[in-house]
Amino acid sequence: MPLFTIAIVGAGPAGYFAAQALHNLQNEERIFAIDMIERLPTPWGLVRSGVAPDHPKIKTVAKVFEKIAADPNFRLFANVEIGSEITVEQLQEKYDAVVIATGSSLGKTLGIPGENLLGSMSAADFVPWYNAHPDFADIQVLLNCDTAVVIGAGNVAMDVARMLALEPSELDTTDTADHAIAALKTSAIRDVYISARRGPEHAAFTSPELRELPKLEHTNVVMNKADVEAAVVRAGAEPEKDVKSNLDAMLLIADSQKSEHERTMHFLFQHTPKEILGSDKVEGIVYSTPEGDVTIKCGLIVTAIGYQAAGIDGVPYENGKVVNTDGRVKDNLYVVGWAKRGPSGVIGTNKSDAAAVVELIVSDLTSPKGSGDISELLTNQVVIDQFAWQKINEAEVAAGEAKSKPRIKLIKREDFQKIAGV
Repeated sequence: MPLFTIAIVGAGPAGYFAAQALHNLQNEERIFAIDMIERLPTPWGLVRSGVAPDHPKIKTVAKVFEKIAADPNFRLFANVEIGSEITVEQLQEKYDAVVIATGSSLGKTLGIPGENLLGSMSAADFVPWYNAHPDFADIQVLLNCDTAVVIGAGNVAMDVARMLALEPSELDTTDTADHAIAALKTSAIRDVYISARRGPEHAAFTSPELRELPKLEHTNVVMNKADVEAAVVRAGAEPEKDVKSNLDAMLLIADSQKSEHERTMHFLFQHTPKEILGSDKVEGIVYSTPEGDVTIKCGLIVTAIGYQAAGIDGVPYENGKVVNTDGRVKDNLYVVGWAKRGPSGVIGTNKSDAAAVVELIVSDLTSPKGSGDISELLTNQVVIDQFAWQKINEAEVAAGEAKSKPRIKLIKREDFQKIAGV
């Protein structure tokens, strides 16, 4: 029976769903041996380092990933970076197909004056900081101000604003990084503004996220009802289903506003960032609005206006994505997930996306090349395989159980290697 070898670069949702799709297409004519290669010491991608810690249900998809990883023809090679010692071209020579599933890790910028001031940062840095990403544990987050501004109208912006506006003790039972909980408990921030360039009808929030906001126990949520009512009119008599659901949720927020808490999330619509004020650090932001310019004094600004893919040598990129046609890149190189289509959809969106690309891969395969194997290229790298990752995973969960948390995440690479015994 023909055995085809597939390398998947990136151990996030898109990579695992691609592996799952390959497993589903195995039959008496073909079997797939899958090697998944990940730059970080840990797999799971955004499920580990992107999903908000106060949304643990979303993280249960990791159980699906572990089931995929249990297949005898699946191998994990974590702590291995492609593009330095090992090239994409080398993978293409060794494997029947190579799938790029590296996501989009770089935050897009506003391109306005003052954006580089201390206190202005991207959600692409802030989110992995509170999620215990090894590369972001030591970044500086200015929490010694009373007001923060989050720029963006999607779920990432919502997560960032909520993390800043929550009573920090609410995070004690989550897997938020210990350093982030400690910092947030000393935070002086009491007002968080979340701003969108366009009206409520164009917001990219999802309605479940919006409907959770009135349930926050220690945070006021303020939304101008007139803004939402005007958006309802602009949306027309038959708005799209998700738009209507969002506007209905926003009306509920506007009708159930609280004022008794010391922490408040404020929503601003039709506010276009114009300039960030300050000499050596952020002191405020100027917005252009339909009524004229508006200035908000603040000490922290987090932009959540989209992501773009980080480049890998040997892979063509354009406009923050891998250049591709329906997932085909060139020769036996393919791409799935955010690296393919840009940062859109939810985690589950990657499943149908990956399945469609895998069908293309299978249709392109003719006869196996032979023994696709990355092992002989790994001469100078400490590899964390599936067995080693399971040891890390079990240690984190056990440490969390002692403190009524889902897990306590390791952060330093040497700690991962020590626990893994590699």
